Amino acid sequence: MKTAIFAAIAAVSVSVPAFAQDAAPFTGPRAGVTMGFDKIQGDKGFSYGGTAGYDLAVTPRVTFGPEVSFGDATTDSATTDVSRDLAASVRLGYVVTPKVLAFGKVGYANTRFEPTAGGNYSLEGVRYGGGLEYSVTPRTYISAEYQRTEYEANFGGRDAGVVGVGFRF
Repeated sequence: MKTAIFAAIAAVSVSVPAFAQDAAPFTGPRAGVTMGFDKIQGDKGFSYGGTAGYDLAVTPRVTFGPEVSFGDATTDSATTDVSRDLAASVRLGYVVTPKVLAFGKVGYANTRFEPTAGGNYSLEGVRYGGGLEYSVTPRTYISAEYQRTEYEANFGGRDAGVVGVGFRF
C-alpha cells in the first residue's frame, strides 16, 4: 500500500510541472486593454476598457480562473448615455494549439446609464461570452472576444465584439 501511495505521489510530482509547462503561455496573472464594437437596445458605439485575471492550468489543455474588467462606451441614444461598466467573471479555456487558447466565460456585470435629463442609474446582469487568445510571446497576447450581457428588469441585452492586447506576469 505504501508503495502505491509513493508511486502516485511521485507520478503527480513529475506530471504537475509538465502540465504547467504545456499550458504555460496561458497561465498566471494577466492584464490587458480592450476595444471594440458595442450595441445596446439598437444603439451602437465604441467600447474600451481594461481586464485583469489569473489563469490556472487544470490539466495540460484546460485552464480556469477569475477575471475582472472595467470599461466605458460611446454608445448613446437620444435620451441616455451608456457609461461605466464593471464585470467579474470566471473563464474556462482550452489550449487548441501551443499558441491558441479558446475560452468561454460567465459572470456578473454592472453598467451605469446616464439620462440626458440628469442623474444616473445602474443595472445589473449576467455576462457571458467567448473568444480566442493568441500567445505572441510567452508574456504577451492578443485576443478577440464576443460578450453578451442580459440585464435585469426586462431591460434587454447588450452585445460587444472586442479585441485586446495584454501581458502575463
